[in-house]
Amino acid sequence: MPQRRSHVAPSAAQTELAATLAELRDTLDAPTVFPPDVVAEAERATGSAPELDLRDIPFATLDPAGSRDLDQAFHLERTTAGYTVRYAIADVPGFVTPGGAVDAEARRRGQTLYAADGTIPLHPPVLSEDRASLLAGTDRPALVWTFALDESGEVGDFRLERALIRSRAQLDYATAQTALDRGEGGPAALLPEIGALRLDLERQRGGASLNLPDEDVVRAEDGSYAIERRSPLPIEEANAQLSLMTGMAAARLMLDARVGILRTMPEPDDAAFETFRLQTVALGRPWTAGTYGEFLRSLDREDPLTLPVLEAASSLFRGAGYLVFDGTAPADAVQAAIAAPYAHATAPLRRLVDRWSLTICLAVSTGVPVPDWARDSLGELPSLMQESGQRASRLASATVNAVEAALLTPLVGAELDATAVELRGERAMIQLAEPAVTASAPAPVGVKPGDRVRVRVVRADIAKGEVEFESVAGGVTPRGSRSSS
Repeated sequence: MPQRRSHVAPSAAQTELAATLAELRDTLDAPTVFPPDVVAEAERATGSAPELDLRDIPFATLDPAGSRDLDQAFHLERTTAGYTVRYAIADVPGFVTPGGAVDAEARRRGQTLYAADGTIPLHPPVLSEDRASLLAGTDRPALVWTFALDESGEVGDFRLERALIRSRAQLDYATAQTALDRGEGGPAALLPEIGALRLDLERQRGGASLNLPDEDVVRAEDGSYAIERRSPLPIEEANAQLSLMTGMAAARLMLDARVGILRTMPEPDDAAFETFRLQTVALGRPWTAGTYGEFLRSLDREDPLTLPVLEAASSLFRGAGYLVFDGTAPADAVQAAIAAPYAHATAPLRRLVDRWSLTICLAVSTGVPVPDWARDSLGELPSLMQESGQRASRLASATVNAVEAALLTPLVGAELDATAVELRGERAMIQLAEPAVTASAPAPVGVKPGDRVRVRVVRADIAKGEVEFESVAGGVTPRGSRSSS
């Protein structure tokens, strides 16, 4: 599934879109500006002063190009027994005073929001993009996980400690992937190897990865907006395995200590599995054997029907939440998609809950009591994270809807080619070929998922984020047939 990008050129539609996006942030109460007392406290924060010095280890970061809020840095090396993986996490607990102004504002925000017209950060940029960020070439306090992996990638011993580090390189996904494809060395040279081992362990556990293509609204230098859809690169999937491994280790520490907060998701029920099976049959890619995780991993990413299958599978990955415990470890703590207990503990610059997980894990790993502030406020986190998650979801959905309407505004009255992705009663979810828009339209008679259809744009309302289509008579081409045009 190659990268696709559709632009909204500067125009009257562009002006209306910019106003709509600005109004959306106001509606969601998602201000980019921090109160003066929050900024002042952040500017005074100096962070921790670790006794452990790991600046001789050449850590590197791997993020989207141009990122400044760098939560993680890694160092990978081969050993006689397997591998050593060091995973450094930004020491946000060392910069944020519990009960202070930055803490209160972060609890109100919950997580960093990514809007089309700019980032709405969890913490003031002086922290998230500067002093606490693991920027290359600068000394930074960090919370460093050290893992001993055997030859199969299984974790043996691990520990978490506070240390001073110095990242040597800021890698981005596309450039790092190109270097790997050329066989070049570098900080990420072992990442595909370790990632593959961890993916195989996921398969053995019965876990499932749903790597849907990213759908991002991006803003160009000329002020135009674009919807960009692209599949994750192999290096991104391998890098994600480091984060998953760390989250599983964090869960182990907290469960052993009988205090903490886990990220949970229930196993899909039989009805959900049966619905998904029927959808895969309708799409011509039937799931007939093995676990759903094995089936998803077997899909050909270049197959045009893989995207609708993955979209259908998203119904199996619902019900995620947070589980707090203190004094008694929960009996059922498994995150179904990962097939193991799991905690959010690798993105404290961008997600509130990670600060608690890391604080608790550091205390447990170093043999000191868990701070009272962390225990006393654990119960607040599920509702705070649920509220911020809903805000992020509304922002993402409304932003995409507005940009899609802007893309289609100059095409009102035009006929366009599309693919029927899913049938919902008398309507069909369609994927336009160009511009890259997913929308609902009346289902032509006899259409099936995967068929090509011809639709006409009837209406596009940028302010409301609404588009309307009608089917063109005789505009259905069955899947696998050649179009007459």
